[in-house]
Amino acid sequence: MKKLLAILILAGSAVSAVAAPTVLSIKESITDDAIVYPYSFETDTEALRNNWYLKNFAVLDTDVQLKNDVPTSKEDYIERLQALPTIIEMPYNDVVRSYINMYTGKRRGLVEQMLGLSIYYMPFFEQALEKEGMPLELKYLPVIESALNPDAVSPAGAAGLWQFMIGTAKDMGLTVNSLVDERRDPIRSSEAAARYLKQLYKAYGDWSLAIASYNCGPGSVNRALRRAGGGKKDFWDIYYYLPSETRGYVPAFIAANYVMNYYEDHNIGKALSKRPVVTDTVMVKQDIYFEQISEVLGIPIEELKILNPQYRKNIIPGNTRPYALTLPSKQCYAYISSEDSIKNHKADVYRHRSEVNISDASDGYTTVEKRVTKSHRVRSRETISQVARKYGVTTSQIKKWNGLRSNKLKKNQVLKIYVTQRVKVPVENNDRNKPTTPTAPTTPEPDSSTTTAQPDNSSTEVDESTTDETEVFEPKPEKTVAVKYHKVRRGETLGSIARRYGISVSQLKRWNGLRSNTAKVGTTLKVSNSAKQSKSTTTTTTTTSNEKQKYYTVKRGDSLSSIAERFGVTVAQLREWNGIEADNINAGVRIAVDASASRRVSKPEVKTSTYTVKKGDGLGAIAERHGMTLQEIRELNGLKDNNIQVGQKLKVTGKASEERNEKPEVKTSTYTVKKGDGLGAIAERHGMTLQEIRELNGLKNNNIQVGQKLKVTGKASEERSEKPEAKSSTYTVKKGDSLGAIAERFGVTVDQLRDWNGIKGNNIQAGQKLTIGGKSKSSSKAGSSKSAKAKSHKVRSGESLGVIAEKYGTTAAAIRRANGIKGDNIRVGQTLKIPAK
Repeated sequence: MKKLLAILILAGSAVSAVAAPTVLSIKESITDDAIVYPYSFETDTEALRNNWYLKNFAVLDTDVQLKNDVPTSKEDYIERLQALPTIIEMPYNDVVRSYINMYTGKRRGLVEQMLGLSIYYMPFFEQALEKEGMPLELKYLPVIESALNPDAVSPAGAAGLWQFMIGTAKDMGLTVNSLVDERRDPIRSSEAAARYLKQLYKAYGDWSLAIASYNCGPGSVNRALRRAGGGKKDFWDIYYYLPSETRGYVPAFIAANYVMNYYEDHNIGKALSKRPVVTDTVMVKQDIYFEQISEVLGIPIEELKILNPQYRKNIIPGNTRPYALTLPSKQCYAYISSEDSIKNHKADVYRHRSEVNISDASDGYTTVEKRVTKSHRVRSRETISQVARKYGVTTSQIKKWNGLRSNKLKKNQVLKIYVTQRVKVPVENNDRNKPTTPTAPTTPEPDSSTTTAQPDNSSTEVDESTTDETEVFEPKPEKTVAVKYHKVRRGETLGSIARRYGISVSQLKRWNGLRSNTAKVGTTLKVSNSAKQSKSTTTTTTTTSNEKQKYYTVKRGDSLSSIAERFGVTVAQLREWNGIEADNINAGVRIAVDASASRRVSKPEVKTSTYTVKKGDGLGAIAERHGMTLQEIRELNGLKDNNIQVGQKLKVTGKASEERNEKPEVKTSTYTVKKGDGLGAIAERHGMTLQEIRELNGLKNNNIQVGQKLKVTGKASEERSEKPEAKSSTYTVKKGDSLGAIAERFGVTVDQLRDWNGIKGNNIQAGQKLTIGGKSKSSSKAGSSKSAKAKSHKVRSGESLGVIAEKYGTTAAAIRRANGIKGDNIRVGQTLKIPAK
């Protein structure tokens, strides 16, 4: 009996062994005839081939799809997978092989393109994973998620390189709205993915389950674990209990690791980089369109899209909060120096209306635009730039209206501001809207584009919380002379307006107090200043209308190129004959289309002079100094970009150059930088702006060193001794703030912020109170401590000078000086000296 029982027990054990194979045997022998390949396998390689980065920065093997795969044995696959230096298991089985065969067979072209894109994106992935202490082999998850396409969107709505759903993205702190989708941002999405994977691994303690739950969510994995029975802690143990699309996810991940490392063993060429993409970021604090940046700085729109895929509609909504803009490193300073020009470029085309008034004449009134005077009382710590932004004017206008010689404002100081505002007026005072009646005046009706200045004794009520007094402001006419005005229309420029009235741009700017060459749509400009000029302008207009000339009225859908082709002329000729500078032309406009037009337009001759580029000069600063825009100085000198060299001869407008010499010479003195000084504090102490002190000293940023000699305005330097020592202030950290952004805002350094607040790293939180200025919290210890020793750093893959500088609390410029580096190029493995703080 005992013998029979022993035989039955042995037989039962054998059956159990067959019925419950080990996890190891499942990994090696698992098969699946219903494999569902990830959505990334359906990527359109033809469309991806037109990717701007691949076309301009990568060299690919275009014939890879025509080449045959190399036959590979099971033993070779196993040996190569086990040779990968990974923490995560890379087992081989038939399912893994089916994915490898797909990559090395039908999708060979996709692999080649992903190799090209990986040159740019992999450093972002590695840096984010390294920061969270994650296995670096996870950098190949975006290969199966999105095929390294930041614009990829799955049928389920997942988007970006890491294919986040909206809910998960917002839970991980990513912004997703109509204008911004940080799921597409390679840096922000990689950081969020690394944190999410870290959470999943903590939940399961197994990488295969963490990777599976990244695909289908923890809920599906937990259900599969329950159905598989207790004690199951491995992906391969619950393989058949998972959703069909998730079963192949871990095998696809293993295949991606294989093919991205062993592509050459399968006759797939190595993608090469034509040149490195060296970028930097600037913080944008106002709404800016890609088109504005592209047209002013000459950067292709496609390049801006590749570097900033998170902006869905090519708009950076900086008015809501500061956003990062990635640009080629050489263009960052050009952006900073030209920020006002970029913002004002075609502002009427891109600006969103914040308020719309509906005209209703049924009550006997209508609304018209008038210039009104507002009084603004300066608040504590309010700057002239902030006041200018609030009212949509420039700092120079505020200084001119109030007789200010510097940018310094005092608390409770009252400033006079002139703004354009819509006000209600009786219908009978608006001749253009009034129907003709027997009692109507018999004087001729003025041109629709011009008005004659007349006194207006009507009072105007303006609801403005910061206005102490409000008065209607009307330009005063000269004695008995009828002064003529022009209302700027969409598409018009100062040049075209000046040519229309037979005057020069400089006269137009002088009569209207303009410093730049741009004018907002709806602005009323003075276009004649004497009876003689008004008469001659009228005569010219009459003569032109009586002469026989070929004209064309622009129709809807017309463009300059289509009109030029129709009449057998060039676009350049149309621009010249009609004084057109913009690319757009409005329907209903009447333009000249024959060569005789150029003889009838009395264009004022623009005088030019020569300027020699000096050390520290930027093209934007030279343009502003001569009253020109960046676009004008580039066109005048045939420049394609903003790059200039010391000693280069540039043509500038003669008038602006002459006016520059009439400016009184500014006396300067020397200031020696002391410990705790920030460039912004030094500028404010001497009545200067940050831009003025940087231009005076040829500085590209706000970085200064103790003992450095700076030029400052002499008069402000004399007043400095009378000024009491600056007091500290408090700033509350807002969402999205960083130490670097706060330091730039207050013109101090990151080290100073750390010193004043006792901060060791770079981490700050929204709502945290920071001290700006005052005594150092570590000053009591500083006297007894020894001077800090210089450190060294070995460059890792994906690191830049900016990243390294932030890590050690120093600046990229300081690292360059310490190591004798001229540019931004560093190589992996290079040892850098890190200067002491």
